[in-house]
Amino acid sequence: MIEKLIRERRSVRTYDDRLLSPDDLQKLQALIKTIVNPFGVDIIFKVLNAKEHGLSSPVLCGDTLYVGGKVTPCEHWNEAYGYAFEKLILAAQSLGLGTVWIGGTMNRSIFEKAMALETDEVMPCVTPVGYTAAKMSIREGLMRKAVKADWRMPFEELFFDGAWSAPLTAEKAGALAYPLEMVRLGPSAVNKQPWRAVVMDDAVHFHLKRNKDFAIGKSGDMQKIDAGIALCHFDLAAQEAGLNPQFQLSNPGLPLEDGTEYIASYKVTIA
Repeated sequence: MIEKLIRERRSVRTYDDRLLSPDDLQKLQALIKTIVNPFGVDIIFKVLNAKEHGLSSPVLCGDTLYVGGKVTPCEHWNEAYGYAFEKLILAAQSLGLGTVWIGGTMNRSIFEKAMALETDEVMPCVTPVGYTAAKMSIREGLMRKAVKADWRMPFEELFFDGAWSAPLTAEKAGALAYPLEMVRLGPSAVNKQPWRAVVMDDAVHFHLKRNKDFAIGKSGDMQKIDAGIALCHFDLAAQEAGLNPQFQLSNPGLPLEDGTEYIASYKVTIA
């Protein structure tokens, strides 16, 4: 189920103008209430009617509904936000609804007002939620081409066997190949895929390899948020595969290049 959601989901920027049916809206709201993250950070989601609040994005067509997420900054909040928001994205996909991460191409002040943002809160991202149009707009097609939306880095460039000098192949990864492949397929800001993971004994240690083109703004660290997406995909897929993933903050102390930092780990049980 998780593999199907991840493989079939894409960023949707062209919608068919319909509001969600009452049944789909109720299901979405129910799923939102179940979303938690392994860091224990409180992420507040809010469903927003675009017409009521005057919401739009120049990269979208036919958008009628949004979901925003807000958080009070604290330790690990970016990673927690990425994990939780991606879980929201996959929940919407499970209902057959289109979504796309929006972090910059919006009038932020209008969205923040709609979210009733408190002075100590930030709203890194929103997503439209709706029914995908039968045909992409020309603008959407050009955007997907520009970021090479369907391209992903090779497995061996993202995952490593005990050390950065030892690329991990899918064949050698064994039972971990499936959850790691789900990480590889994850979405990321401008498709930079900044996650890296080192497998050591019975644990997978996730790191972030920064792209220097990204600035860290007051509304969030998009590449750490991307790292949270990777954690979400691994956790859900490893659970589905029966690997009993146990979240840990257990830095293995690997030597790090400039721009690379430790994020979090999962201990797994492999029969």
